[in-house]
Amino acid sequence: MERVNSTKNLQHLIHTYFEIKLPDMRIAVTGSGRVAHGLLEIMNLLGIHEVEPSDYLEKNFTYPVYVHLKGADLYTHKETGVYQRNDFHSNPQDYISLFNRYIPFTDVVMNGVYWEQKIPRLFEMENLTYNDFRIQTIADVTDDKNGSIPCNLGDSTIDDPVYGVNKLSFVKTEPYLPGSVDIMAVGNLPNELPRDASRYFGEQLIKFVLPDLIKRANPVIENATIVKKGKLGEAYAYMREYAETR
Repeated sequence: MERVNSTKNLQHLIHTYFEIKLPDMRIAVTGSGRVAHGLLEIMNLLGIHEVEPSDYLEKNFTYPVYVHLKGADLYTHKETGVYQRNDFHSNPQDYISLFNRYIPFTDVVMNGVYWEQKIPRLFEMENLTYNDFRIQTIADVTDDKNGSIPCNLGDSTIDDPVYGVNKLSFVKTEPYLPGSVDIMAVGNLPNELPRDASRYFGEQLIKFVLPDLIKRANPVIENATIVKKGKLGEAYAYMREYAETR
């Protein structure tokens, strides 16, 4: 089958891929931002049925399904047992992950959650050694090394997008081997469809940046300007010592 990066654009990709019949599988899509919404668009174009989290955990299916797991499905407060969005973003260290409950029911993870050091990982590396770790493939679209997906051991490439991680030794292996989980972690994933990515990026520049460029002394542009006329911008003065030593 034709590789995604060899297709002309998304429209061509749709005609190439989206009439294939997928085997019965269970897919967990995580996150609620742009990345996750892009994943959901693909799920729907592929005709995969969405199910509620409760049904995903309790029912059997004879066709491919996906569940969309957002903040309240993935995290809970350590003490109160409640998820509050604003508090989570302010104090993520006070929360724990609930993703473990989905692991025994999931074949594929499509990860679109935002992650930083204080946010709990979806699971921990030792989970790979457990008998109920059913996950076979993880597409870490947000691609944080050792981040929300701890077995993301670093970037893969468009030419060689998938590597394996041994479930016992945690070392990187060739993909598709018994006893491993396969990881897709391409850092420059939009380049799979460069025409669409470039067009979208250009449209966003025209819509949100060009008007500010036309204005004089615009704070948005000033704060985004690292160097102007050979001098570091005020917002980047902290880099002066580093720059002068190079």
